[in-house]
Amino acid sequence: MNILFLTLLDFDSLDEHNIYTDLLRELKKDKNDIYVISPCERRSYKKERLIKDKNTTILKLKIGNIQKTNLLEKGISTITLEKIFIAGVKRFFSKVKFDLVLYSTPPITFQKTVEYIKKRDNSTTYLMLKDIFPQNAVDLGMLSKTGVKGILYKYFREKEKKLYRASDYIGCMSEANRKYILQHNKEINTEKVIICPNSIEAKDYSLDNISKQKMRIKYQLPLDKMIFVYGGNLGKPQDIPFIIKCLKTQIHNTNSFFLIVGDGTEYSTLESFFKKENPSNMKLLKRLAKEDYDRMIAACDVGMIFLDHRFTIPNFPSRLLSYMQAKLPVLAVTDINSDIGQVIVNGKFGWWCESNDEEKFSNIIQIINQYNDFKVMQDNEWKFLLENYVTQTVAENILKEVGE
Repeated sequence: MNILFLTLLDFDSLDEHNIYTDLLRELKKDKNDIYVISPCERRSYKKERLIKDKNTTILKLKIGNIQKTNLLEKGISTITLEKIFIAGVKRFFSKVKFDLVLYSTPPITFQKTVEYIKKRDNSTTYLMLKDIFPQNAVDLGMLSKTGVKGILYKYFREKEKKLYRASDYIGCMSEANRKYILQHNKEINTEKVIICPNSIEAKDYSLDNISKQKMRIKYQLPLDKMIFVYGGNLGKPQDIPFIIKCLKTQIHNTNSFFLIVGDGTEYSTLESFFKKENPSNMKLLKRLAKEDYDRMIAACDVGMIFLDHRFTIPNFPSRLLSYMQAKLPVLAVTDINSDIGQVIVNGKFGWWCESNDEEKFSNIIQIINQYNDFKVMQDNEWKFLLENYVTQTVAENILKEVGE
C-alpha cells in the first residue's frame, strides 16, 4: 500500500523521533511504501528536494514562514499551502497512486490537497486531529466571530468543515476531543469520528540515581531538591503570564527547583522575568537537541503541562508522552475542557489543577513536596503508556480501520 503523509513538521528522515515519524516507521513495517511531504520554511534557506531511502520518499517543499512568526505572515503562509502542496504532488508524485492519505491539523488548509488526491487516486483519507482551528484562535483572542477578524474566522471555519467532509476518518486524540467535534459539527457522520491518540515508541528513558546526578551536574541543577520541569512550546496556548504568576509563588520555596526548557513566541516574556527576578531556585533554557532534552528531562522529578484557562477546545499536548517515557509523574495545569488532567489523575500518575489560580498551583506544589511514593506513580505511568499510547497499537488500528 502507498501511504502519503502530509505535515508541516520539518524532518529529513524517519529515523528521527516524534509522534509522526514513530508512527510512520510502524506503518512501514507492514511492507507499505511511505511517502511524506515535509516542507521547510523560507527562513531555513533549504532547497526543494526528494530524499529517498528504502520504501520511504520525503519531499521537501519550500513554504512561507509559519512557526514562530507574526499572525499576518503566518496567515498568508497558511493560505498558500494548498497551492504549493498540490503543485508538489503533481510535479513529484504524478506516477504514484496513493491508497491512504494521512494528515494532521494544524493546518486545516490541507483540504484542497486532500480532495485533489482523493479524487485522482480514489484514496482513503484519514485526518489525525491534533488541533481545532479556528476556535482555538478565538479562545485566545487572536480571532473573533465578528468584525474584521470575523471575516478570517468565517473563512477558516468553512475550510475546517470542508476538511472534515473530505476525511473518511477523523482520528481524535481523546474522548473529549471526539465529543467536541461531534457536538460542534452536527453534520458529521458519528461513525467516522474515532479515537487516534498521540503515540510514541515505548522507550524507557528513565535514569538511575547515579545517572540523574551526572545529568544534574552537567546542567548545573541542584542535587538535593525536587525538580519540576516544563519542556516544550512557550507561546500563547501556554499562557506565559500565568506561568510567571505561578513561578512567583515559588521564589522562596527552598524545597523545590523549577526548570523551564523551550522556545516560542513568548519566550522573551519569560526571559524578562528571569532577568528581573533572578530567582535562585529556577532556571530557563532554550530548546535542546531531542536526545539531550530527553536525558535532561529524566533527571528531573515532576513534569509540568500548562494550557491557557480560556480554551474551550479540549487540547491534549503530546509532551505528556516525553514525561511518560522518562517516568516522571505529571502536574497538569489546564483549562476545564481538556481531559488530559482527568487522564493523569485517573491513571494515578499525577495531579491536576485549573489554570486560573496560582494559589491552587502553589498548594499542589506543597502537596507534591510531601509525597513520598513516586515509585508507585512511575509504575502506573509506564503501564498506562504501554496500554494506551504505543505506536504499534495505533498503527494496527489505523490499518484495520481503513481495511488493510
